[in-house]
Amino acid sequence: MNQFVSVFDNNQFNAGFNPIDMVQTDDGSYIVLAEEKVTDTTEIPNIYLLKADKYGNFVKELEIGDSLINPVGHLTVVENKLYFFCMVSVVKANGKDARLASFDSNLDGFKTTNLNGITYPAAASYAGNQFVLLSYNIDDKLSVISTISAAGAVTKSKGYTVGEGDDSEEPILNHFLRTDKIFPFDVGLVAGGVYYFNGFYNYTFSLVFTNISDDEPMGIVAGYNDKGGFSAITPLSASKYAAARFNFGNNYLLPNTTITATSNATSTDANFKGYSLPELIPDTKVKILRATAKEKNILIYGADTQTRQIGLYFYNEADGTFMSSRYLGFSNPYQIGCMIATEDGGLAVCGTTYLAGRFPRICIFKLSKEEVASNVK
Repeated sequence: MNQFVSVFDNNQFNAGFNPIDMVQTDDGSYIVLAEEKVTDTTEIPNIYLLKADKYGNFVKELEIGDSLINPVGHLTVVENKLYFFCMVSVVKANGKDARLASFDSNLDGFKTTNLNGITYPAAASYAGNQFVLLSYNIDDKLSVISTISAAGAVTKSKGYTVGEGDDSEEPILNHFLRTDKIFPFDVGLVAGGVYYFNGFYNYTFSLVFTNISDDEPMGIVAGYNDKGGFSAITPLSASKYAAARFNFGNNYLLPNTTITATSNATSTDANFKGYSLPELIPDTKVKILRATAKEKNILIYGADTQTRQIGLYFYNEADGTFMSSRYLGFSNPYQIGCMIATEDGGLAVCGTTYLAGRFPRICIFKLSKEEVASNVK
């Protein structure tokens, strides 16, 4: 089937689901990594895994329980195993400790590996045959960037101050406790062996570049305390990026912007002005996907709209020109979780919908290759 819309109901009246990431397996099936919140127990999310077949039909689910919490994408496939990061429940001993979790495409063989003192994982990616992890050290008040093997060995690690005093760590801990703003933490590798993380540095939510060696960052694009910064960042080359930023509730899309890793700037500088979209909800979650359609390299932005739909915005990667937009969702409210390009040249968007306006459930929109191409001008 080239296209479908699936909503996955659940018999737990008091449970809600928020997808983090999704991958497509070799047989065309979809595996979703999600948070599960059970409202009468804790607001800190447990881990939930869902498998659907290539037609969007439910196959299997796996609920990890309350011993592990806070699943962190990306969900990554390495040698037929799937990996993601999480942490031990705060109600257990050593509740802040991070774990690398793995399982197979049938949701079997789930296990975790201790990461030798790394705590509070916030974001992860996979580059250069290793994981790159952003975490938070609560004792020393550091944003920590690390490289980690699939076996769980920490090969490099470096911490950078978030600032002294309780005020510096309050928004970070509230993020993990889910009691206030959820921040768009991110981490990765760009050309030339330069790493970056989108997180807190020196009291401010900032984009920080580092070689994971020197005591000081190579360069910084500072936001404004916890009220402004980048909401998404995708490297296109050594200095070109597709990005989005937030600033006191306003949202700006930057499909073709230059960021120099070795200089300092602020996210409100003129060259980061971007396109303002008032139709988006304040400080919306933004996802960016690089894809190909009609023999063109394109960028697809996904975000949440004021009408409670998922907005998709198509840009030409070469020059950042806008192509078209389309909207997913009907009847019930919808929120974006993640997007992937599918093996048949289409697009799959995973999100949350609210059945009867109140029960958060996982949904998948599958767009055909032809539907994606119709948005490319």
